[in-house]
Amino acid sequence: METRITQMLGIDYPILQGGMAWVATAELAAAVSEAGGLGIIGAGNMPADLVKREIEKARALTARPFGVNIMLLSPYIDDVVDVVLEAEVPVVTTGAGNPGKYLDAFKRIGTKVIPVVPSVALARRLERLGVDALIAEGHESGGHIGELTTMVLVPQVVDAVSIPVIAAGGIADSRGMAAAFALGAEAVQMGTRFVCAAECTAHENYKRAIIAAEDRDTTVSGRTTGHPVRCLKNRLTRQFAAMESSGSTPEELERLGAGKLRLAVVEGDVDQGSVMAGQSAGMVNRIQPAAEIVQELMDGLQAVVDRLGSII
Repeated sequence: METRITQMLGIDYPILQGGMAWVATAELAAAVSEAGGLGIIGAGNMPADLVKREIEKARALTARPFGVNIMLLSPYIDDVVDVVLEAEVPVVTTGAGNPGKYLDAFKRIGTKVIPVVPSVALARRLERLGVDALIAEGHESGGHIGELTTMVLVPQVVDAVSIPVIAAGGIADSRGMAAAFALGAEAVQMGTRFVCAAECTAHENYKRAIIAAEDRDTTVSGRTTGHPVRCLKNRLTRQFAAMESSGSTPEELERLGAGKLRLAVVEGDVDQGSVMAGQSAGMVNRIQPAAEIVQELMDGLQAVVDRLGSII
């Protein structure tokens, strides 16, 4: 299946794996890339030496293209960018800011830069700066979110820009992929679905919490901080809700959330930790190898197209 995204990135299928901090390690990224999609290492707040180690590990596991997601608010951002440049990583996705400061350096070595956007205004601004594509991420996604849903964000971004658009947020199966393509996207990015890949190194408790989740089991915390986050409901999210309703300051809420993602992903505390997951968690019901997930998505996509052909 060819789109401008598959051609640009040198991948077989228009499927990107989300660059989730602590979750998207080299093992997962390499497995998704080997399966024909684009695996992405989540740099998060990693120091540069750890990012370098993950890149080296991914290169040892796959010869296929992979990417690194750079969180632009990281305290180590400049050093991380230097590591990614030195390693000549072929694809960079970015979040939490504007990558314009680093764009020329990436372009000089041929790295494709694909920011995550929650709005049309930012999409237009980044296209003018010269990014290669955009990930339009809807409110349904896990982790840090915007306000618009995928269904309304994607077509508006597609109409506003001429570069390829990748849809993200709430997509976990072939039906969601088909819907994204119908909206004008040329690829999809999935995070929550790939948390439950066999190769993902996240704690088993984290994966099981997602598998057990039902349709209304996510909630959004931290709106008063200006950085809302979608997670599975647990003791931590209830504590966030109580503090927000009682008028706690953004600084107090930030302190409550500090280190909680690692607590869930690495240590397996899914009650006190931050179990970031999208609304699609209710559609994820088993742990499978990444290659099996990708193949199911592509096989199912053809079935969706065939069914639509009999209706339209």
